[in-house]
Amino acid sequence: MEQDKRAAATLRLLKIMDELRAKCPWDRKQTFETLRGNTIEETYELADAILDRNMEGIREELGDLMLHIVFYSKLGAEAGAFDYADVVDGLCDKLIYRHPHVYGDIHAGTPDDVKRNWEALKLRKKNRRSGTLGGVPVSLPAMVKALRIGEKAAGAGFDWERREDVWAKVREETAEVETEMRRGDHEAMEGEFGDLFFALVNACRLYGVDPEAALERTNRKFIRRFTAMEEAAAGQGRMLSDLTPDEQEALWQKAKQEER
Repeated sequence: MEQDKRAAATLRLLKIMDELRAKCPWDRKQTFETLRGNTIEETYELADAILDRNMEGIREELGDLMLHIVFYSKLGAEAGAFDYADVVDGLCDKLIYRHPHVYGDIHAGTPDDVKRNWEALKLRKKNRRSGTLGGVPVSLPAMVKALRIGEKAAGAGFDWERREDVWAKVREETAEVETEMRRGDHEAMEGEFGDLFFALVNACRLYGVDPEAALERTNRKFIRRFTAMEEAAAGQGRMLSDLTPDEQEALWQKAKQEER
């Protein structure tokens, strides 16, 4: 019964997409290129809903992304390149190929074993001339890209033996940033900050932390506290910039306390 429900919902969506493409002026005008930016935006909206643990929001944003998948499939069918069935069947084939521990006789006892097998199979299947890191999308945001690079390199066996060892690299990169700051070489400083960020992203990976989510949580926390400081200063008839550093620090500490 559950399978029938899912199949009926999918057929309903495909029918609506056919109708919109035929009858709606906006939908008729869309192309792969015009939808790309909206797809990226919808992905970030889903990411926000996940961070907020908003299950209703997650459901809604997943629907929006599903629409884009169906829309691209419709465009592919009109171009004679592929259709929705090709997309889904291709995904099913890929999942079966990349899970030999489920559909074959390969053993994978841990999530890490699965990831290593996954990366090895992807590389073998696509035979990339650019090697292990060739599959990392160029247009990924830098922090997400750094995480994927670290994951893929680790899957190929290039990683710290113990996760605690990453902190020596973090300390090394911090010292190099400080050296370039003293020298005043801006370009070299930028490079060393990049190395430090990369080391910290790898530390996040090794400790099971999503660096993008971690930074976004801090962004939101800072916005809340800074806004509370501004409101407190306004309550005194003053601007935040009018306060002394000690007064600003007192408001910051108060904002922190009020969040607990």
